[in-house]
Amino acid sequence: MKVIGLLSNLGRERIAGLIDEICAWFGNRGITLLLDEAGPYSGNRPVTRCSRQEMVQRADCLIVLGGDGTLLYSARLAAPFGVPIFGVNLGRLGFLTEVEIPNLGDALECLLAGKYTVEERMMLEAKVIRGDRVYEPVTGLNDAVITKGAFARLIILDTVVDGQHFSTYHADGVIISTPTGSTAYSLSAGGPLVVPSLELMVITPICPHALWARPLVIASESEVRVTLLSRQGEVMLTMDGQHGMRLQYGDVVQVKKAAHSARFIKLNNRTFFDILREKLKEGDGKNGS
Repeated sequence: MKVIGLLSNLGRERIAGLIDEICAWFGNRGITLLLDEAGPYSGNRPVTRCSRQEMVQRADCLIVLGGDGTLLYSARLAAPFGVPIFGVNLGRLGFLTEVEIPNLGDALECLLAGKYTVEERMMLEAKVIRGDRVYEPVTGLNDAVITKGAFARLIILDTVVDGQHFSTYHADGVIISTPTGSTAYSLSAGGPLVVPSLELMVITPICPHALWARPLVIASESEVRVTLLSRQGEVMLTMDGQHGMRLQYGDVVQVKKAAHSARFIKLNNRTFFDILREKLKEGDGKNGS
């Protein structure tokens, strides 16, 4: 590993000092450090400034400083280039990050020594079909969500899986999630927890107006098509809660497995179940921050 990109959530407090510390730690270890052109840095070690797009094209891995939101953004950026991500948690939960700040020094030693594995996570691709027009597809690691706006009534979503009609939901919306996204919005809406090494999709209705409507687990190679049958109110498609598009009556949202996978560097010191116990606090009512 010769070239490492350092990508950060620029809005986080203490980020400038942490970047300086990480750059100083690398010192004369023979690593070329790529720094976000907009990121803070006041250290003495030589670094290379570049855009984030150039960073993922040149780096052997990305060290990402931030919470899960920053990791989701970085995964979408890095996945097409196969660049693995090493997440340092500056957020509240940190399901996707690999290490907390107090353990960062030891973790970086393992990184340079090659004492890690790379875990691949399935991603989704969603595109909107409006009449004869097909919009550019967008990718996400967690989920594609179709949901009503603040003042909309229940929306009607006709849902088809692999060409077979499954359900017409009268609901606040529907979530199509990956195993990674099973611990995000889908979990809050009553969806199942899924081990992230699996490849599948979960369809979870949001507040459905039907007692029989339950989450559905489908194959990773399936294709989901959701048609909006509501004319009133604002309805949005969002990917990972970060990329959005307003939908219109008759729009078809097509969701399937993305061509690229996200790649995460794991130090093998925490399992998925360790993270669940830690982050969800085993239901003991403690604050998960």
